[in-house]
Amino acid sequence: MNSTFFDNEDLQYCFENMNESCYKTPLSSGLRVSLYIVLGLLVIFTVGGNLMVVVSIVYFKQLHSPTHFLIASLACADFGLGLTVLPFSTVRSVETCWYFGEIFCRFHYCLDVSLCQASIFHLCFISVDRYVAVNNPLIYPIKFTVPVSGMFIAAAWIFSLVFNFSVVFAGSNDKGMQELVNGLSCAGSCQIILNKMWVVVSSLLYFIPFLAMIALYSRIFAVAKQQVRMIEMMSNNTQPSNNYSDRVGRRERKAAKTLGIPVIAFLVFWSPYLIMVTIDAFLNFIIPPLIFDIAVWFAYSNSAINPLIYSVFYPWFRKAMKVIVSCKIFHLDCSTMSLFSE
Repeated sequence: MNSTFFDNEDLQYCFENMNESCYKTPLSSGLRVSLYIVLGLLVIFTVGGNLMVVVSIVYFKQLHSPTHFLIASLACADFGLGLTVLPFSTVRSVETCWYFGEIFCRFHYCLDVSLCQASIFHLCFISVDRYVAVNNPLIYPIKFTVPVSGMFIAAAWIFSLVFNFSVVFAGSNDKGMQELVNGLSCAGSCQIILNKMWVVVSSLLYFIPFLAMIALYSRIFAVAKQQVRMIEMMSNNTQPSNNYSDRVGRRERKAAKTLGIPVIAFLVFWSPYLIMVTIDAFLNFIIPPLIFDIAVWFAYSNSAINPLIYSVFYPWFRKAMKVIVSCKIFHLDCSTMSLFSE
């Protein structure tokens, strides 16, 4: 490697005074500062952007709907990732060492995976919500109520947290791989090894919702296209249709398209990491740590992208953000203002 990026010094350790310390990859001061700035900004955008989404939906009464509560809970997962996981991951990536202890390493890993799994479950439930809304726009308010949305939210959070914490802290994740675990163990390392069975299980917990989302949105867009054709045929035969059913249908189709964007973004950002994890486990962990770390941070960046997507494609979020940033909510009661264009 070019010495511009790596210091040409003697071999370094994470803990100089410990015999069983891991080796440290010494980065140049310029590269370390640059990485801290870039990753630090990513953490700030993740925390700040998702906090804005949560505050908007909680404060404005017009956003108190099943769909928006799912979006708020999704933002909570991304906010939690930025606040509790990414700062420690930043230090580990830049310093190439883990300085926070073995127990917190396990806790950090469990929280990391739980929040990411909760995100994909929320996106899957949002897809279900949109599927019902587009297929049955008149029955949708009866079928998909706030309590139903609350049940989906609770299921996503409880399953993600209980499953991952129980697997890791029970030691099931590395059962039968004790030799490899011992060989990789050293002070300053935070590597949670998954045996092939748990790699398959974890992969399925990601890929099944992925496939479900793709199937649901394929069906949503097919139905939406069919409905548009029917409306056009009715408009050609009679006067332009403007009844309640058509207006509701148009609104739900538009919402389905815009809510499909975060789903597509999740697929793009997370697919490389998920494919890499699956391949790595079955090829005896051959992927270099640097490549793996890049894939991890590429996946993490999805949590910062979602608020940006909302600000670009969701007019209600732009209006809410302007009110919050201008601090009007501290002087006026803006909770009942209209955020949707008629």
